[in-house]
Amino acid sequence: MRYIIVDGLDGSGKDTHANLIMEKYLSKGENVIVRTHPSNDNPYGIKAKKALLGKGKIKHIMASVYYALDVIRSVRLYHQKAETVIMVRYLMGVAYLPFPMAKLLYKFFSFVLPTSNYMFFLDVEPDELLKRLLKRNEHEMFENLNDLMKVREKAMELAKDWHTINTGQSIELAQKDINNILEKLDKDASSKTI
Repeated sequence: MRYIIVDGLDGSGKDTHANLIMEKYLSKGENVIVRTHPSNDNPYGIKAKKALLGKGKIKHIMASVYYALDVIRSVRLYHQKAETVIMVRYLMGVAYLPFPMAKLLYKFFSFVLPTSNYMFFLDVEPDELLKRLLKRNEHEMFENLNDLMKVREKAMELAKDWHTINTGQSIELAQKDINNILEKLDKDASSKTI
């Protein structure tokens, strides 16, 4: 099974690139599952999204807890259920917490949840992220330049062993970078099974 994680800050293109990855493997005749968090098909995801739209520390904590429960639920339901499973917004949700707690929870969740060589962190400069986010109808609590800068810095530290993709460039160029890495990883994985 290929376990792909697509993560990054809001507005970095996670859903766009996860769908392009899905199309890549579907075109090869593979069975693919994509799970995006927070999801809207269970109470944890719905409550996480509702809390993200609120303001204040309590909503911040509630969003983090429900988000984590939503991810854990997805892993329990979908891990090992297809040839390719793509998880969108997976571990980097912890980057929205204070850094000591973010680092601790990242280590904990990296130990408890499945990880792989197929982990992509989509990176965009905060000012570009803000431009993208302001075009949306809904605005979450961290959607301001100051918070985006702080969260990006924490996320970059946590994702230092991931494949970092510049999604500030065109979708086509970013996806080309992703596909090059996927092809190399797939080739390495197939040579190990021979």
